[in-house]
Amino acid sequence: MKLSWIDLRGLAGELKDAIIEEAVHNRADAVLSDRAEDLTGLPPTIRKVLWRPDGGQDIATDAADVVLHHSGHPAELAQPGAGAEVGRFVEVTDPESLELACESAKLLPWTVVLFRDPTKIPLEIVLAAAAQSSGTIITAVADIAEAEVVFGVLEHGADGVLLAPATVGEVSGLLAAAASGTSTVDLVELEVTKVSHVGIGERACVDTCTHFREDEGILVGSHSKGMILCVSETHPLPYMPTRPFRVNAGAIHSYTLRDNGRTHYLSELRSGSKVLAVDTKGQARLVTVGRVKIETRPLIAIDAVGPGGVTVNLILQDDWHVRVLGPGATVLNSTELRPGDRVLGHLPSADRHVGYPIDEFCLEK
Repeated sequence: MKLSWIDLRGLAGELKDAIIEEAVHNRADAVLSDRAEDLTGLPPTIRKVLWRPDGGQDIATDAADVVLHHSGHPAELAQPGAGAEVGRFVEVTDPESLELACESAKLLPWTVVLFRDPTKIPLEIVLAAAAQSSGTIITAVADIAEAEVVFGVLEHGADGVLLAPATVGEVSGLLAAAASGTSTVDLVELEVTKVSHVGIGERACVDTCTHFREDEGILVGSHSKGMILCVSETHPLPYMPTRPFRVNAGAIHSYTLRDNGRTHYLSELRSGSKVLAVDTKGQARLVTVGRVKIETRPLIAIDAVGPGGVTVNLILQDDWHVRVLGPGATVLNSTELRPGDRVLGHLPSADRHVGYPIDEFCLEK
């Protein structure tokens, strides 16, 4: 989970009060202000960051968890002291200020960086410089779209972002962006009950902009309440090279998961769509679709049953090289599955309406 810091500087009146209320309600990680009185009423669940500008040495810091300095060398600020933790704000505009940001990231517990140029190369340099340190890097962003980019720089991204909201609602959007990088999915063991050839149809290969790990794939199923974990083509095959970005996912009518419990039909996916990559431990991350290949192929149906008697169906390309994942990250060739074999799957509790979970009666068969 990435950190979401909310910048109150420049806000006043009812707008500031509403932003503070939204930050508290949505459990923002920190609130930054240049006024100590803005921080005194915040709950202990929110980190209180006090901005100390140049010449502000006499400002009261009793209400702060972190005092963020705008001047001073990180080596001097890093000297042990009592009270709030110390952070450094650095505006990167040239090689000298970039080096200052790197030093701060290596020496101080908190570094907040504002990059004036649109390139993300300086952020990559700061992240690399601080790779072995325990400090936290917060990047100032202009909007939620930039926050999503910053979270993904160098795969792991910055630890968090600082946003100055212009309207109510932006805090909620930032928290949603922070949570979209990784999540967990509850996986269960399903017992195969039937495997049958079902004739010709269209199947979709989902090619992503990401290398899948060997124990990772996407969840696919004919019904919204049951899906099976289809493995990517990271494992060697005798007649073709590995394609670790691809999942031969299933027939085009099938559901797959994206973030926030939503689903897509495989036929809906396009370049730029998002799908949830899930490993055999249930760790999940959102990945970007590069393309979808839909082609006519023979199809095979896998029927399985889960805890409580929930039935699951998955229709795949009828070919030995199309695989699913079983317990212990076992890779199973779909055409060799037999009744009694066990595969990994997910049993969503809600029905679906235009991809959203909804609590209503819905019969799928």
